[in-house]
Amino acid sequence: MDTYVLRIDMPARRVTRAVAGESLAMLGGRGLIARVVLDEVKPGCDPLGRHNKLLIVPGVLGGTPAPCAGRISVGGKSPLTGGIKESNAGGVVGHKLARLGVKALILENKPDDARGLFTLVLAKDTVELVPCPDLAGLGVYETAARLQERYGKRVGVMVIGPAGEMELTAAGIAITDLDGEPGRYCGRGGMGALMGSKGIKAVVIDDSGTRAPEIRDKKKFLEAARAVIQLIRDTPQTAEVYRNWGTAALVTTTNALGGLPTRNFSTGRFEGADRISAEALRELILARGGLATHFCMPGCPIGCSNRVPRADGSDLVSPLEYETIGLLGSNCGIDDLDAIGEMNRLCNDLGVDTIDVGGAVGVAMEAGLVRFGDAAGALELIREIGKGTVLGRVIGHGGALTARVLGVRRVPAVKGQVMAAYDPRGLKGLGVTFATSPMGADHTAGNTVRVQIDHHSPAGQVEASRNAQLSAAIYDMLGVCMFVGPAVRDRIDLLGDLVSARLGVPCSAETIRALARQTIMAEREFNRRAGFTSVHDRLPEHFVEEPNPATGTTFDVSDEEMDGMWD
Repeated sequence: MDTYVLRIDMPARRVTRAVAGESLAMLGGRGLIARVVLDEVKPGCDPLGRHNKLLIVPGVLGGTPAPCAGRISVGGKSPLTGGIKESNAGGVVGHKLARLGVKALILENKPDDARGLFTLVLAKDTVELVPCPDLAGLGVYETAARLQERYGKRVGVMVIGPAGEMELTAAGIAITDLDGEPGRYCGRGGMGALMGSKGIKAVVIDDSGTRAPEIRDKKKFLEAARAVIQLIRDTPQTAEVYRNWGTAALVTTTNALGGLPTRNFSTGRFEGADRISAEALRELILARGGLATHFCMPGCPIGCSNRVPRADGSDLVSPLEYETIGLLGSNCGIDDLDAIGEMNRLCNDLGVDTIDVGGAVGVAMEAGLVRFGDAAGALELIREIGKGTVLGRVIGHGGALTARVLGVRRVPAVKGQVMAAYDPRGLKGLGVTFATSPMGADHTAGNTVRVQIDHHSPAGQVEASRNAQLSAAIYDMLGVCMFVGPAVRDRIDLLGDLVSARLGVPCSAETIRALARQTIMAEREFNRRAGFTSVHDRLPEHFVEEPNPATGTTFDVSDEEMDGMWD
């Protein structure tokens, strides 16, 4: 089965379909985004203007029976950072898009009528742009429900909320999961604003009547897939920790290391950590009849997600993740899981990134708009986004802009993007990733929290970050969940076997690592052309100059060592 690159010219409402050439065969997800953005997007363009493009790309292994291989990547020039951006999520969209034979979906140009909204509907034999004025201004949950009523419960849906329509740079894109819940998020980098700038409210993917992509060597593929599944079952991190506790297990880990952001990253240890820990979350979920183990995508044997009910049994949010607990919880001095869950749901419905908005709320608290620990006040700040007030729009543009507007010097952001929930003075490898990743301060670009290293020493942190960044690029290219990482860390050759069997070409671990490095180099080159220099690969000064009270350490990895990372 041939795969296709679909291009949608928004002003002309014209769809073109081209067979993906052999040169693109081993590129998917983040790797394909890096290639196309470097080749086709003007580095100096307005990210919300007609010269930028929004790419929606499944991974190389998308649509196949490979475990955990259904992630979807979106990318373009980031309205938030001004550099290249790829953001990915689980759910069903990546799987369904790959089954339609779509190698990449590229939205081009800018509609003439900025007020017009469309739903892009993809099915086996059709691609259609459907005007949807009835969806304008609706939240993510209501929009997804209406589209599922219109097109069927089995479709996959990508949708933006009011924040994306307003082109706020902390806006993300929601993705439906196996239950039809639009709770998976391509949250980082303002991709929701980019989708809104193209006049697209939603993308609906109907894979009815399709088959899985062709696998050239089925025997080899199944053998490799079974080997990966067995490794997942044999690895405590994937078989027990992720399955039973999810990402919230990191609360206790980072708090012990002095890396849990607390009160606008002023310290790395939170006195209320026990009340927002994985143990507390699991107890709450099970007591209310929720799901502490939940699967978000086809072919996942891990189940790191959850479904959190309210006290009355009604749905609160799915999932409630560590990054959200860290940024909307400890970072804001809030130790109430119900309050964090309500903020999470509101952010989801508005279509904004909980990390950047959590950073913005923390900055607003430092500025004195509300006090640290005031959950009701924090919720009101987030509600301002939906009202479209000046304050709401500021918060909806993320932490860096909020800090500039409110005159707060201490802002936890790199390249305009708020750090994920790790104080870089307590977890220095992540500090290196935050500083040097082409993506800005993004934990999924190279997470070192589980590397066996002294996290408080500068020694070895650049190497740890480099290895983690390469690993992240591998998973992002293939469309594989990064939580497979602990199981296959020493068996990347199995991922090569899956690619080789899928495409019918040789692919070793070395091949995959080379493609990962090539991807990062392409991203760095785009940023260079866009005006980024080594000056942009730095953490904010206060992390270098002010000790973390929890550890007594500063971020002291040298600029020279970071600058030589890719030499």
